[in-house]
Amino acid sequence: MNETTHGRLWTLLDSAAFARAYTIAVFAAVFSSFAIERLAGRVTAVTIVAALGVIGAVVLFVRRREISLVRLVPSTLVVFLAWALISVFWSTDRTLSFWSWVSAAGIALLGVTIGHIRDTLQTLRALGDVMRWLLSISLALEVLSGILLDTPFRFLGIQGAIAQAGPIQGIFGTRNLLGFVAVVALITFLVEYRTQSVPPGLSLFSVVLGSVAALLSDSPTVGVLALAVAAASAALTLVRGARPQRRSAWQWGLGATVAVGLIVGYAARHPIIAWLGAGSDFSTRAVLWENLLGYVRLEPVHGFGWFGPWAAREFPFASINYVLRESHASALSAYFDVLLQLGWVGLLLFFALTGFALVRSWLIASERRSIVYAWTPLLLVALLVDSLFESFTLSGPGWLLLVICAVRAGHARSWRERLDARIAGPDLPHAQDPSSPAR
Repeated sequence: MNETTHGRLWTLLDSAAFARAYTIAVFAAVFSSFAIERLAGRVTAVTIVAALGVIGAVVLFVRRREISLVRLVPSTLVVFLAWALISVFWSTDRTLSFWSWVSAAGIALLGVTIGHIRDTLQTLRALGDVMRWLLSISLALEVLSGILLDTPFRFLGIQGAIAQAGPIQGIFGTRNLLGFVAVVALITFLVEYRTQSVPPGLSLFSVVLGSVAALLSDSPTVGVLALAVAAASAALTLVRGARPQRRSAWQWGLGATVAVGLIVGYAARHPIIAWLGAGSDFSTRAVLWENLLGYVRLEPVHGFGWFGPWAAREFPFASINYVLRESHASALSAYFDVLLQLGWVGLLLFFALTGFALVRSWLIASERRSIVYAWTPLLLVALLVDSLFESFTLSGPGWLLLVICAVRAGHARSWRERLDARIAGPDLPHAQDPSSPAR
């Protein structure tokens, strides 16, 4: 490769246009990984993600002068991944556990790359574009399967039940994952509308598209997620509208309200479940969690080793499914999955990762005028609430979004900001507010 070609490639990798294309490619590949795997095989899906990871590492190297090393990865993310890697040594299948960790680390690399080469508005715009396409394709395939051809597309997991008002799965494999993706899409579409970053007609189409997908998924978690995000939006609006000198009191008051709400919600869980019509779904989870806790007591501190999605033939997953006569692929809760696989140490580290990200992003959104900063905390609320009922946050799209949110939140209100400013000085670019990139 001569110097001219090398220079052109270097310029391309450093360009804003390539950064946007890369971000769209990552979102499209990770969110459609189920469909890619069903259509082209698991090797193809893994190869695509691996290639994007290599490209991301190269892009970070090319942009190394504008990226502060201390801000590259949140320390909570590093510690959590380090503990997951250490757990490989006591796993029942070290090889499988190691490659499961590589998968999580690889997707984390994609999230770290996006968090550094795109600002918040650019990230949500790319996600919004991908969500519009994937949800449109999902609904089109459901109509084709359930109405025009009246036959299920079993190779994609589409049951063709749209004529009966659902549940539908789209290209995501399960109704719960479609419901989760639809809620994430609606948060993104509404922030797009508030920031006027897309035409009003496109915003209206997007919101209707996301709402239809969420309703037709018939997922019991959609209602809970919608209520949680709506409550968080209202609370954030109150805090943003408060006077600066009273904002701290509002924050503490909201924190106390959330704590009381969690206690009341737990105490009234049975009436709430009945009202949501999710009794059978919750009873399945309750039985699973009760059985799972018996195995947690065997290895309470460090767990059984990191696997992410359950390895069907490994202990204790195979034993749990055998006792329950089920074929669960997860604990149906990210928190219980972390507790089972990484023990109480891993669960505390996971709480630190998510908790610091939520608090930092919430404080940023409550103090800065642009509504775009509300996207990160609202997305984190959706991820954390969904983690009560599903394990999506530990792999695939959920894990990617969690890492991106953690990186964005870690850019400000952390020890890195003070340390970076002290090392670099106030006049250098990387000592400035990184939430608004130079390009």
